[in-house]
Amino acid sequence: MTHRQPTRLPLLLLLTLTALTGCPKPPPTPEQTHSEIQFDVTVPPETPVNATLLLTGEDSAFKGPTGQGLELVFQGGTTFSAKTRVPKNQPLTYTVQMTTPSAQVALDTAGSVVPARTLEAHQNEENVSFSVERWGPAGGDTQPRTAFVVAVPETTPGTDDIYLAGNHELLGGWNPAGVKLYKAVNNSYATVLSFTPDTSLEFKVTRGSWDKVEKTAEGAEVANHSHKTGTGFSRVSLSVGAWADFITLPPEQVLTGKIEYLSVTPTNTLLKKRDVIVWLPPDYGDDPERRYPVLYMHDGQNLMDATTAFAGEWGVDETAQELVEAGKVDALIIVGIYNTSDRGPEYTQVPDARYPEVDGANGGRADAYGQFIVNELKPMIDGKYRTRPEAKYTGLAGSSLGGLVTMYLGMKHPDTFSRLAVISPSVFWGNNDIVTKVNALPGKLALRIWVDIGTEEGSSSQETVDDTRLLRDALVNKGWVLGGDLKYTEVEGGKHNEAAWAARFGSVLQYLFPPPPP
Repeated sequence: MTHRQPTRLPLLLLLTLTALTGCPKPPPTPEQTHSEIQFDVTVPPETPVNATLLLTGEDSAFKGPTGQGLELVFQGGTTFSAKTRVPKNQPLTYTVQMTTPSAQVALDTAGSVVPARTLEAHQNEENVSFSVERWGPAGGDTQPRTAFVVAVPETTPGTDDIYLAGNHELLGGWNPAGVKLYKAVNNSYATVLSFTPDTSLEFKVTRGSWDKVEKTAEGAEVANHSHKTGTGFSRVSLSVGAWADFITLPPEQVLTGKIEYLSVTPTNTLLKKRDVIVWLPPDYGDDPERRYPVLYMHDGQNLMDATTAFAGEWGVDETAQELVEAGKVDALIIVGIYNTSDRGPEYTQVPDARYPEVDGANGGRADAYGQFIVNELKPMIDGKYRTRPEAKYTGLAGSSLGGLVTMYLGMKHPDTFSRLAVISPSVFWGNNDIVTKVNALPGKLALRIWVDIGTEEGSSSQETVDDTRLLRDALVNKGWVLGGDLKYTEVEGGKHNEAAWAARFGSVLQYLFPPPPP
């Protein structure tokens, strides 16, 4: 019996059939319906470094694990970022807000709330970047605001606090620990304050004391920073070059004339030990019988020695030497009394609760300070040097709070001082208490008084022309004569700093200590 083989299709025919019918197709891939979005948000430089920022919206992509919002992560510098999946081709709205350390929302420069943003993703991966101009309350903020942002050098100890000290009560009234700054992004420190529009500010950066004040990177003095506030939002950015206590090379010490130093410990335990700098006139060693008038000055470390001045010296030694040698000023002795960390309490006659306490007091120790000068320091100077101790040959001078305490102690001790230099006085202290005290005088005192003020010194609550005019008018009402025993000057453009006071110190000396008649 014969068996037949199964019929086989020729190979060529099999390939032909396959080509005609095609290979089996894989199952279709579902279209991607979501996109990965990277959000990069640039924040204002005054943003706290510990801020919690959230993106919030109705879509689940902006809910985050807690449902409160998608948290942005700080990346360093001024950038916060987050990544999430959002539906494609679907408009989504979202906002950015800060929840800690305080609840704030994004505002524009004018202070209006920034509207919600709209996102519509089309690609599989996209990036969204935007910036926040400033932060503020949910209802917006149109009040005047000034943000201060301070960059510090790498040598700054991480445990130290950073402060602004300046000429306004919100800046501590030149207390070196005036207003404490918080740590901000980008390795900076910041604060946001509100001032009356057109306030002229003068300020410096410290680490809490004047021996830790800012310097240039080369160790030179830094002039007071200045800023005039407006009606809206402004930002002041500063960069500290170095700190005074970290500079190995002190500023050059240029002393003119014969200068001596003393150290004095007051008997009143409320007052701290302090140094005293004494300038002697050019001919002091020529005639052992000659005696000299004396001018006592506050803030002694800022007067003649650049190595002890925190904001530049007055050049008292150079100015006095030049004027005495030229015969324009009577040969005199100048005694500079150093201040201490209690400068505020010692230079004010009454407390003022608007200002921070220093060493347990917010003012009111001027009487104790005055007793120290009159009963301890002056007898020491009169015993050591050839002075003319009578009141008619003795003067007192100071600026800012030093001008205030000069006016007060001159009225309190007219039997000790008869020549007063009231320079840029802090009349505002204690709600213009010094004006009240002048008005309460029973009559004119035997005082020759210089009063001045710069037109660009401070704000409505600090050293101003208006307040100083009140003092001038009170003195005139008591009998002082303008151009006679009262010299009043408004210095156009004058600021509240050592350079401004140095520029007019020569005029002060010529008025208070004119050369004797031939």
